[in-house]
Amino acid sequence: MYQITECENTKAYLAIEGLENQLLQELPSEKEIFGRLIWVKEELKNPVFWFANQWQENYQIEFDSISDCAKALSSIQKNWWPYFSAHARRGTLIQDALPYISPKPLVFPGSMQTTYPPLGSWTLLGPNTALASPVCSSPRPHGEWNFVEDRVGPPSRAYLKLWEVFSMLQMCPKPKEKCLDLGASPGGWTWVLTQLGARVVAIDRSPLREDLMTSPLVQFQNGNAFSVNLEDYPDTSWLFCDVICYPEKLYEFFMQKVLPSSIQNAVCTLKFQGSEHYPVIQKFAAIPGGSLIHLTHNKHELTFVFRRTV
Repeated sequence: MYQITECENTKAYLAIEGLENQLLQELPSEKEIFGRLIWVKEELKNPVFWFANQWQENYQIEFDSISDCAKALSSIQKNWWPYFSAHARRGTLIQDALPYISPKPLVFPGSMQTTYPPLGSWTLLGPNTALASPVCSSPRPHGEWNFVEDRVGPPSRAYLKLWEVFSMLQMCPKPKEKCLDLGASPGGWTWVLTQLGARVVAIDRSPLREDLMTSPLVQFQNGNAFSVNLEDYPDTSWLFCDVICYPEKLYEFFMQKVLPSSIQNAVCTLKFQGSEHYPVIQKFAAIPGGSLIHLTHNKHELTFVFRRTV
């Protein structure tokens, strides 16, 4: 026997491993904590950003046996991925009774065209109590976007951030489309863009890797990334910025130069050196057309994605 109860107006957040404190600071004091999973039973005043996956529609399941729990989950939807902070052996037996899922690493650029079936998340709150959400913020297990990596072509591992962003958006620059890559050295993001056939103006005080410097798709300009005059690039539709700087400086640059420009899309990394810079997060979140996410391949960073609204 089992009983399913809808937990209205609740959200559960799976924290990023190693960044649990950042998520806890964003959430109210009234919450239940199950390892990295934090269950909040009240409406939040501000958006939350430091999480790997958000469980958006939660159900509490009371059950008598392992098979009962599996039947309850299957009655809600087909595919599930577990998270266990306790009762892992019992939970594994329940998961084994559900359809098998093998989360293989993604292959880019095919990951941009992949249709991801609904994947619910669930956990055990106790030996006979489960929390399950058929709707999550990410279609990937635990919100993790893992790829078959290219260990030869890219000059740095920063390329994985763009693979992830483009896979999430299911869009990217088109062949011959013009892009600006600010703070481009050694060329991880420029490499991704050239692999897509885009034309790139790369700006940095340091050169890119030699093969990118000589690429017909790349125009390198030596200089300060934030001194760029965007009016000089009226036909550029994408801007990329992975510069190491205080996020307040990036916000000032975006508001003063990018937002008034004709740039249609932007991907920028907010790199934090401490919590004293966190107030700027809400400022970025308030920009029309913008969203903030923590990528699997971010560290103590958030990624700002901008798509200009008409």
